[in-house]
Amino acid sequence: MTNLFNPFRFLLLAGFFVLAPMLGLTINQAQAAPSSAGCPALLNQTFAQLQDDEPRSLCEFQGKVVLVVNTASFCGFTQQYEGLEALYRNYKDQGLVVLGFPSNDFGNQEPGSNQQIAEFCSNTFSVRFPMFAKTKVRGPGANPLFAELARLAEAPGWNFHKYLIGRDGRLVSSYSSAVSPNSRRLRSDLQAALSSKPL
Repeated sequence: MTNLFNPFRFLLLAGFFVLAPMLGLTINQAQAAPSSAGCPALLNQTFAQLQDDEPRSLCEFQGKVVLVVNTASFCGFTQQYEGLEALYRNYKDQGLVVLGFPSNDFGNQEPGSNQQIAEFCSNTFSVRFPMFAKTKVRGPGANPLFAELARLAEAPGWNFHKYLIGRDGRLVSSYSSAVSPNSRRLRSDLQAALSSKPL
């Protein structure tokens, strides 16, 4: 007859119940700990947040439609913040997230600190979509996300270049700075991406 009591398994479980509270974990938190194993390669990256420099994994957004934008505070296209925030507000409940990456790569149009950029975005355009710390988006020093997006499509030619990523974590399309968040083409692509079922 099989011995139902397995001392080794008992010790493992006992150790977990002792250590979990010490690590500040509940049983549910430990079971729900995020894993990057199933995260699409394009999103399997972590960047510092703009407001507090805390690391944030893009895997958090897997299964969503993601619009990636390189931004700047003193550009002729800066008014697009308004349209991007409107897109985010209107479609976030359907699965859209807009990700902003401030960059000083073009025309020295983002010279400020992360704190100054965060205050500008909040006070001037009431930006609520996720923003990340100032970064390079083109050339040899481009951050890994933009380096891969450039390989898949094209590198940004200026501020407010946009990349649409589908729920499957694959690039749908790339849009130049001149394509506004309100453009028929972008909205059509966005709505089609949102209509696909989450994985």
